[in-house]
Amino acid sequence: MVQPSHFGRYAVIRRLGSGGFAAVWLARDEQLDAEVAVKVLAEHWVDDLDVRRRFVEEGRFLRKVESPYVVGVHDSGTTDDGRPFLVLTYADRGTLADRIKEGPLPLADTLEVIENVSSGLQELHDQGVLHRDVKPENVLFRSTPTGERAMLGDLGLGKSLDKVSRVTMPGGTPAYVAPEQVRGDVLDPRADLYALAAVTYAALSGQPPYGATTLAAVLAVDGPPPALETVPAAVNEVIRRGLNKDREQRWPDVRSFAEALHAAAQVPEATRRFSINPWVAATVAAALLGGAGGYLGWQYGVQRQWVRVVDQQQVLSVELPREWTSTRTGGGWKPQGATSQLPALLVSGNNSSWSDPGSKVPGVFAGVLPDGEVPLAAALPGPKGCAATLDRNEQANTATANYAECPAGMTTFERVKKINGSLIRIQVRAEDAAQAVQVLDSVTYVPKK
Repeated sequence: MVQPSHFGRYAVIRRLGSGGFAAVWLARDEQLDAEVAVKVLAEHWVDDLDVRRRFVEEGRFLRKVESPYVVGVHDSGTTDDGRPFLVLTYADRGTLADRIKEGPLPLADTLEVIENVSSGLQELHDQGVLHRDVKPENVLFRSTPTGERAMLGDLGLGKSLDKVSRVTMPGGTPAYVAPEQVRGDVLDPRADLYALAAVTYAALSGQPPYGATTLAAVLAVDGPPPALETVPAAVNEVIRRGLNKDREQRWPDVRSFAEALHAAAQVPEATRRFSINPWVAATVAAALLGGAGGYLGWQYGVQRQWVRVVDQQQVLSVELPREWTSTRTGGGWKPQGATSQLPALLVSGNNSSWSDPGSKVPGVFAGVLPDGEVPLAAALPGPKGCAATLDRNEQANTATANYAECPAGMTTFERVKKINGSLIRIQVRAEDAAQAVQVLDSVTYVPKK
């Protein structure tokens, strides 16, 4: 294949790969001085109107979703010889398939990937799009200022849910496709859930759950895949349920699968539970919702010692030590004075001890409050038996209470501040005061438009 020099204003650097319908090139946007991936329809498909329509439709599907965990489409155009192209986010760290070739991933690394991918996949479903080809080759990695994140790409087989509400043509990748998709049945998001469970299995084992190499072989699969010996039994249970041939027996949606997977991996079976009582004042503890586990996205640092956790609505986030994250919820809360649920997240080092202010469990809570003014610092509730230092910064629109010399030897911060015009309540508990302040200052809130 001869390397072109340009696609419009995009100067071609090198070819990244090619498939049956398109080739992907690394290029530089000469106007913005940025690297991008340009996906171009293959020459021999240029006159096939159906293939051409599907190619353009992929760009429309991607434009429906504004998620850091789905490859973004930034532009589109047509080459000099009449082929459509899409300008996409460049994933500079390869694919999950590349990493699986090197061997199984550790459980913690797999959780990171699935957290990201499930967030993007759920967003697609929420926007009425079915992916239909979730596989390791379509899980891409991109560098971020704090490390990297996984993204879901290639919607070449994507369909609107209103279209797959009718009988569909069989299709998909045999090692990861759901049986009902092979049969051409009416589809729903549980087909993508099956594929995500298969990807999870492949990441942990180094190979897909079944040896199917043709679509016909998918229908011959009988029973669950071999158990993974390197993970807790509860993790096997979660994955096997996701791979059930009967979709009525699977998890109801991608979010449920991701929550269950994290809970099974992080919490001992004897004490496993999804509901989390936050360590806050009694009114806050009663108000925090998200009892089904709350779904959060993670963005992992280069050293993987600190992580950024995002709430279910992807508007609140906080950066904190990874060891604090054994228990998480981000489904929202209903504070006093609110008429509906507001965004919130809670992350702590231990589920059972967080609600006990006398424990040594670190953690952070952040939640949006109803509109109002920043209160006096003295009005902030805090743990009993601690020495309090109070501060109200009018210029920064912030009230902070620092509770030190607590019985458990922990330092506690309570803060209410205005972020992007909204009142946010933040609570942090840690052994190290400097670390607590770093977590406190890292909270961000970017409301959706």
